[in-house]
Amino acid sequence: MADGPNRILDDFAKLMTDAAGAVQGVGREVEGAFKAQAERWLNGMDLVKREEFEAVREMAVKAREENDALAARLAELEAKLAALKP
Repeated sequence: MADGPNRILDDFAKLMTDAAGAVQGVGREVEGAFKAQAERWLNGMDLVKREEFEAVREMAVKAREENDALAARLAELEAKLAALKP
């Protein structure tokens, strides 16, 4: 019985190690289930992908720049027209 207390401690340590592994496994399962549910929920929404958003954003910036240039050109032409009137 000299190794009795040691065996009890070894068994207890093994039990704690197994319990920690089981907790980690459950944690991974819960995380996976949560991610899957969140993905289904997000896919059900009408959201745009980041790449699509950036492409439309770039188009809007370009359109605004073109609009500003046309507005400046129009103002210049209106000024010239006003100068021609008696």
